[in-house]
Amino acid sequence: QPSLGERGCPERRRWLEGTPAELGCAATGNPPPRVTCAKLGDNATELGQDSQDPPRATANVTRAHAGTYQCRATNAHGSAVRNVTVAVEYGPAGVTVRVLPSANVTRGSGFTVDCGAEGVPAPTYTWALPPAPNLRWAADNRSVTVTGATTANRGLYTCTASNRHGRRAGSVVVRVDESWLVLLAALGALGAVTALGLAVAWGYYLKSTACKKGEYNVRDAEGSSEAACLHRHREPRPEVFGIQLSPP
Repeated sequence: QPSLGERGCPERRRWLEGTPAELGCAATGNPPPRVTCAKLGDNATELGQDSQDPPRATANVTRAHAGTYQCRATNAHGSAVRNVTVAVEYGPAGVTVRVLPSANVTRGSGFTVDCGAEGVPAPTYTWALPPAPNLRWAADNRSVTVTGATTANRGLYTCTASNRHGRRAGSVVVRVDESWLVLLAALGALGAVTALGLAVAWGYYLKSTACKKGEYNVRDAEGSSEAACLHRHREPRPEVFGIQLSPP
């Protein structure tokens, strides 16, 4: 009677994407058994056919080949059945790098750069990015978080996903917007100019009104700036100003 053991037909296989697809399940028995295999749940190949799924050496492994196969050994004395699980390994693919909430960052705000990729075995991640003291990496190194963004955080962020079958990289550019600082500086300068203008206008107002109001002593006023002021105002247009004499 046929036998399918672990030595001739291991129950777990690892195939590499792109290599020839060979299941290679051998049975013992006399006369030598005929072995057929089919992927469970795959309607394209039925049990008992002479062909195998996947073919012995005519097709290359794809990710679709991953799954469980049932192999049956048959001779004149009976049959034996064994399930074989196939895992398909492949290098990193589909690397995506994104910035949350946006790649256009306002100075002082926070953002996260996240990296993801497919691959078997699962990829590990490394980064090349602008050096800064406000960086924090996730435990699995798939993402990096920036708090209190500054100009040091702008630039190219590159994530590389790697496993034993290769590596693949993806990048994104982060921009730190400082336009609000320019606006604040402009508003500050405008405020300073406005304050200076108001100060000059107020001083001129006080000086002009000082020539028209107040009590004057005639003797003290002679040759004073107030008297000169009165004369200046009197020349262009006749104005009459009263001077109240104070007792000596």
